[in-house]
Amino acid sequence: YQKRWVKLDADYLRYFDSEKDAYSKRLIPVSSISRVAGVGDQKFEVVTNNRNFVFRAESDADRNEWIRTLQQIAEERKSKALERTLVSPTANGAADPADKSGFLELRGFKHKLFVAVAGDKVFLYKNAEDYRLGIGITYIEMNVGNVKEVDRRGFDLTTPYRIFSFFADSDQEKEEWVEAMQQSIAEALSNSEVAERIWAVESNRFCADCGSPKPDWASINLCVVICKRCAGEHRGLGPGITKVRSLKMDRKVWTEELIELFHQIGNAVANQFWAANVPPSEAITPTSGSQERRRFLITKYREGKYRRYHPLFGNQEELNRALCAAVTTSDLAETQALLFCGAAVSCATGDPQCPTPLALAEKSGQRLQMEFLLHNRTSGKGWLGWWATSGWPEPAGLPSTILCRAEFSRRWCTLQDGVLSYYENDRNAVPNGEIKVEEIVCLLRPTTRGHPGSPFPPSCRIESTFEVYIESERLYLFGLESPNPVREWLKSIAKSFVHPRAEELLALDFERIGRLHYKGGLNLERAKEGWFALAGSALHVCFEDSERQEPLQLRKLQELCALPGGPGHVGRGGGWGCGSWSPAEAGLAGRTLYIQGERKLDFLGWVHAIQKAAGSSGDTLSEQQLTESDVPLLVDRCIDYITQCGLTSEGIYRKSGQNSKTTSLLEMLRRDARSVRLKEGEHQVDDVANTLKRFFRDLGDGLFTGQWGQDWLRATALEDEEAKIGEYRRLLGTLPTVNRATLKALINHLFRVQRFSGENQMNTHNLAIVFGPTLFQTDGKDYKAGRVVEDLINHYVKIFNVNDQEMKKQQDEIMAIMKMREAASSGTQQAGDFICTVYLEEKKTEAEQHVKIPATMTAEELTFEILDRRKIVMKEKDYWSCFEVNEREEA
Repeated sequence: YQKRWVKLDADYLRYFDSEKDAYSKRLIPVSSISRVAGVGDQKFEVVTNNRNFVFRAESDADRNEWIRTLQQIAEERKSKALERTLVSPTANGAADPADKSGFLELRGFKHKLFVAVAGDKVFLYKNAEDYRLGIGITYIEMNVGNVKEVDRRGFDLTTPYRIFSFFADSDQEKEEWVEAMQQSIAEALSNSEVAERIWAVESNRFCADCGSPKPDWASINLCVVICKRCAGEHRGLGPGITKVRSLKMDRKVWTEELIELFHQIGNAVANQFWAANVPPSEAITPTSGSQERRRFLITKYREGKYRRYHPLFGNQEELNRALCAAVTTSDLAETQALLFCGAAVSCATGDPQCPTPLALAEKSGQRLQMEFLLHNRTSGKGWLGWWATSGWPEPAGLPSTILCRAEFSRRWCTLQDGVLSYYENDRNAVPNGEIKVEEIVCLLRPTTRGHPGSPFPPSCRIESTFEVYIESERLYLFGLESPNPVREWLKSIAKSFVHPRAEELLALDFERIGRLHYKGGLNLERAKEGWFALAGSALHVCFEDSERQEPLQLRKLQELCALPGGPGHVGRGGGWGCGSWSPAEAGLAGRTLYIQGERKLDFLGWVHAIQKAAGSSGDTLSEQQLTESDVPLLVDRCIDYITQCGLTSEGIYRKSGQNSKTTSLLEMLRRDARSVRLKEGEHQVDDVANTLKRFFRDLGDGLFTGQWGQDWLRATALEDEEAKIGEYRRLLGTLPTVNRATLKALINHLFRVQRFSGENQMNTHNLAIVFGPTLFQTDGKDYKAGRVVEDLINHYVKIFNVNDQEMKKQQDEIMAIMKMREAASSGTQQAGDFICTVYLEEKKTEAEQHVKIPATMTAEELTFEILDRRKIVMKEKDYWSCFEVNEREEA
């Protein structure tokens, strides 16, 4: 046996040399599979009409899963072939009739290959017999291809993943092949008839998940039209949940029935079910990143958190009965709700003549019901499985939602002598099961319970739950009627399994508590065990050496990054780096703490919880991500950019930027300012300035706070200047720490801006006119708001107690920035630019690159520059690092 990476989709079973390969070593059409059976330990046989293939899995369970899935998909293809009379063009339905076929030489192969251009694909076969049987090597999607003649008989088919160099027997043959492949590319890129018909429905013109216009992909079992980026994440959910097809390339799948089904259901009806309860804070947009999309789609489709629950949810027998009735009508929305709330697509109907819902729909003449059931025949029944009292859930964890009593088994529980036992009732002497406290690795109290629109009456809900994770990657979910008993149970269980040296953590109102491995300080060779508790945005830690540490204020971290499965990290869980926090907030000033997990299930829970706690959680200043000086990172990013790029920009802050760009940038900064880098050329000064103003205008409770705002305005009436300054200083002392630090940072910035009023035309008075109504959130009619800002700028040094040293530092910074700007505008090389030799992976001449590095370039930017030059595509799980090496070649 040779180890191969195997992929199965609706059309082909393919195997590859490795997971990263784009093109297979062999492909077997699903339509040619006649039988799949086990043939011994870990082995199974795939039987086609003319050839048998034997595979060996890593375990019997893995083998059984492959057999079950292959049988289901093969059966589905046969059913569709019978019911739609789709007869395959070749003996085994391997491919479309070829537009051109024959032998070609391919560089890298000893013998000629049989090549077939069919539709929008090019198929490679070992010989003509394999082509007749449909058993190929691989196929090439021509929507990413480009054909170029290279010499007398040769031509290249170039894709982003590989260059295929072909050689024909003659010049004429070469020209025919080039023409056929060019037509195939044109066909792949221009088939938009289906898309136009699907888009005829208004709701289908925008992605069902993120709202991107003109989505050209779809999930044919969920009946939603989606964009390319969401389609990539849909594929990650697996065909058991969503079956992704292209509107423009997968022509055969788009029957008249399926197109009509998308007219009847489509995005509007589908989202009335799947997205009935999406909180605005969790919704995604066209600009959302891959991780955010993946998290949203898992929550939406795999966990079903946002769906509109059917009234029969939780009652399997009634759901099945209702499905059998619904498929005989034209009510597709009812069928959708029943099926994705737990009804079995192949449940018994009780009618010998029509034993399945599909047969009932056919008898009733409901073509679209048949189409919908066919596409969901292999969809999983897992919509209920994650909410049982115990089990092995998906890594994404349990959704925080209102749970129905029907989903739980009521048990009598006891905690005694280090064992948590649960019984059938309080009279039973023998427990149904036990959890030893030394096996517990994490306790979790969900902070978000329930969502609007739940169909369950209050008497049937269980809103207070807690989760117990154990070493064997098993999770237990316990539910009670009210929050107080949950806290009591959590404290009792935590006290039993938390190490005595970490008992101080028990006094916290924690959301999650458990043990993890960590590395930190100067010794990164060995991971140590520590106890961690997450309470709000603070991560409390008790290290192995028992040294007490101040809690890590996660919103103040300078960097937070996941390192899944990275080298040197413990177990399967990978690592999470919390980097560079303020000396005032943590004992490890300027250091990086690596938190690592051995168990994937509970570690992923920690990752998501830390990521959420480290982000902005509301619209007040104290709920934002902060710098070490307590200034919101969003404000710091905008001020820093304008200081470097916009001090001399005419009309700065008076001119309005583009509204759409301002909205988009503000959303990104609110979501995670830590990951946003404002760059000259990519972002316009006026857009950034407008973003800063809008942030303050929309700020919850305002910069001056609702409690003290009027006092600031009244202070402008004081005629004695010194008395007024004294009052401002008193009011400054009453502000919360974050508001006080933010006000100082903003006024310091405006003080700098007015120093360049000769160039930017924004003196103190003009800035006050702009920022007064913004900061006090008024309509601009109260002149006193502008007076406050003008006074703060004019008396900045006295009010904020700025000493000479601080003023000199600010002046030096301004001069340095201006010199750099002057050098840039005159074409002079900036101070600090230098030519550096960079080697890619090894110190060899062929790996050498010479790069001009400006003073502002980051290591990340340098890394991307090198990869781009060498045309290396960085994949999702690739991690590149940049090292500086001295003359003795020491990193």
